Amino acid sequence: MNIKNELVGILAVWYREFKVFLREKSRIVGSIVTPVLWLLIFGGGLGSSVSISGINYQAFIFPGILTQSVLFSSVFFGVYIVWDRKIDFLKEVLVAPISRTSIFLGKVVGGATDALLQSLILLVIGWLFGQFGIIPGLHITLVSFLLALLVLFFTTTALVSVGLIVGSQMESPEGFQLISSFLIFPLFFLSGALFPINNLPSWLAPFTFLNPITYCVDALRNVILGSAQFSLIYDLGIMAIFTIVVIAVGTYAFKKMKV
Repeated sequence: MNIKNELVGILAVWYREFKVFLREKSRIVGSIVTPVLWLLIFGGGLGSSVSISGINYQAFIFPGILTQSVLFSSVFFGVYIVWDRKIDFLKEVLVAPISRTSIFLGKVVGGATDALLQSLILLVIGWLFGQFGIIPGLHITLVSFLLALLVLFFTTTALVSVGLIVGSQMESPEGFQLISSFLIFPLFFLSGALFPINNLPSWLAPFTFLNPITYCVDALRNVILGSAQFSLIYDLGIMAIFTIVVIAVGTYAFKKMKV
């Protein structure tokens, strides 16, 4: 294996995915507007009568809505594999002198870059909402901003890998949409994004604590609000393990993928 060729191949695949992202202005706008509407309408409506542990409800769900945006955009990134197969672009990539592992890693880095840029914009919006008092109690500092990006790095890398695993097994965009929606909504609603995870009902707690996205939401609450169920090191450890596992599975899935 020529390491230089593999690195150039990863960079080329990343660059292609990044250019596609920049050309899809509606995708960028949609990924920003939807989370903001959740914050302002859902959070504002419920937040007018609810606060959790003395924290304004809009501020409380901000890490969860940030995770929601990453979850949807990262997993749905896998649909591009389906389209690449339908238009035979993937065949053109596969004839290049690089391994399928490098192609997979290039797409992971490309998808993670797209999702991180969306997260960066949402963090800036959150900082502005806190500064102007639109969301009381939301105070994002430079340190919390950088730590949030670290948490989101693990999250986006893992979730893009999940999306690519699903996409590599699907034959049609419709099939991908069905399976990914079946996967995304339980991950989101069982993550504690919209509610505290302490004192959960006995039937709900196991599903929540087995959900890797729970630890992303908890880590973001830790660094942004200073309120969390677990330590930051514990959350990051769980997310790092999850990331390594799905990258390994994704690499195997790409090697076995039928074109």
